[in-house]
Amino acid sequence: MPSALRWLAVLFVSWCVCGEAASKRNFKCPSGCSCSKETIVCIGTSQIPRTVPNDITSLSIVNGSIAEIAEGIFSLMPFLQLLLVNANSLTTIKDDAFYGLSHLEYLFIEGNKIQTITKNALRGLRALTYLSLANNGMRFLPRDLFFDLDSLMELDLRGNSFQCSCENKWLMTWLKNTNATVSDVLCAGPNDMKGKRLNDIPIPPGECISTDFVRHQSIPIQSLSGDIFSFKEDIFVAMAAPNSNSCVIMEWDHIEMNFRKFDNITGHGFCRAAEVQYCQIMGRTAGKSVVGCKSVLIENHVLIIVTQLFGGSHIYKFDEQQNKFIKFQTIEVFNISKPNDMEVIQIDSDLYFLIVDSSKAGMSTLYKWRDQPDRNETGFYSYQFLHEWFRDTDAEFVEVDGKSYLILASRSQPPVIYLWNKSTLKFIYHGEIPDVDDVVAVKAFRVEGELYLALACYIGDSKVLKWANKQFTEVLSLPSRGAMILQPFTFADRQYLALGSDYSFTQIYLWDTETKTFHKFKDIYVQSPRSFTVVTSDRRSFVFSSSLKGKSIVFEHIFVDLSL
Repeated sequence: MPSALRWLAVLFVSWCVCGEAASKRNFKCPSGCSCSKETIVCIGTSQIPRTVPNDITSLSIVNGSIAEIAEGIFSLMPFLQLLLVNANSLTTIKDDAFYGLSHLEYLFIEGNKIQTITKNALRGLRALTYLSLANNGMRFLPRDLFFDLDSLMELDLRGNSFQCSCENKWLMTWLKNTNATVSDVLCAGPNDMKGKRLNDIPIPPGECISTDFVRHQSIPIQSLSGDIFSFKEDIFVAMAAPNSNSCVIMEWDHIEMNFRKFDNITGHGFCRAAEVQYCQIMGRTAGKSVVGCKSVLIENHVLIIVTQLFGGSHIYKFDEQQNKFIKFQTIEVFNISKPNDMEVIQIDSDLYFLIVDSSKAGMSTLYKWRDQPDRNETGFYSYQFLHEWFRDTDAEFVEVDGKSYLILASRSQPPVIYLWNKSTLKFIYHGEIPDVDDVVAVKAFRVEGELYLALACYIGDSKVLKWANKQFTEVLSLPSRGAMILQPFTFADRQYLALGSDYSFTQIYLWDTETKTFHKFKDIYVQSPRSFTVVTSDRRSFVFSSSLKGKSIVFEHIFVDLSL
């Protein structure tokens, strides 16, 4: 029998007998209700009766203004077998709303405007055989809503606006597996699913899995960069901390799953790593400020390149016997006044690093590793000067189509591209990237085999460019006032872009494999971010974010089941 006819029949029987039995009752019938020996019918009431005699087995509340079914509201009616709450103003059904109704067999909640029904709203209704939630305009049902309904034989969900989306994935699965008879449940959306039966919708594996970034650790160090490197199965981060004029190196604790925090250990040109696994390479000259720390691993040795404003930059080497970093080499910086970035480059078997200079009179300088002990030349030595007078801000080395390129970004002109000449073994000017100005950072990345550039622009929109037909072409523009970094990074099969600004939240973009572009994913907060670097340890994934004006933050990358 259709549910509407069922409850009308209940009302009819109740009205026929209530007049004869009312006088026999030993309690006062609630206002707005009619009572018989076993039945109470309330029409147009605004309240649910709180107590009824034990021999009442049926309660109907219709055309009223009941807005909420609160926890345990029927707990003093343990012998109810039928409950009907139809055509009210009902919007909310809370956890344990039907607590104590262990004998309830029929439950009708129809013709309302339910906005919230909690996961445990139906908990305890183990004797329930018939449930109607028809015509309530519901879009979603909480996961495992029917978990406790061991005796359920018939369910009516018609007349709702169910969305065939991840939030109802559990319902689609439940409908395919339940033994109860269920009315046809049709999709009201999205548009491509409208009119289809929920239990006919295929559920591809992984369809409802998303990701999130949750704050994992705050490190009370202001830093310009975070260079992650591994050495002998341990993970480290080298942080350029200009406020303390130091390069801070911290080690990942595999037990606590965070970067270790230790006391500051100062020294003149070296830092100890014994006992605390934390070291601080201090600038030697007063007034100088460390602005870059970059790790280089050469033949099982760790070198840390430390650059400072206005000269005095050095390379430090970890001495395992002394268990400390010691000064290894003073960098030749004749043409460098304001180092801004470092890039380590390997071409064939040769190792180089580039210091980008952002001063008006400086030149970005390429250094090459030499190992010639007989000539007393073991270290990095200046090899080539590039891009004079242009206040370079960042550099990126890319290899594509069998060729090696170096891209230099600048505040005063569009980014320029240098090509590695295999005959002269030097970089030669190749061209520029037009229509992009005031670039403060450039990063290369690949998606689905294609090469892209992410260009952060402090003024105007930041850009994503794609390599095609032997040139970079703009494919995406991102509004980015005050942007200092547009950092690509990857976890598993998910490609992200982090757009960090001095004036707003960091915006995380996610690559869409269908549209072949990035879409806004979420915001995270880092004060004045300067870098985002991936850390993977013990099957967990993290992003280290350096902050110039606040705490450096470690976020964990987690997977989220949207159907929960």
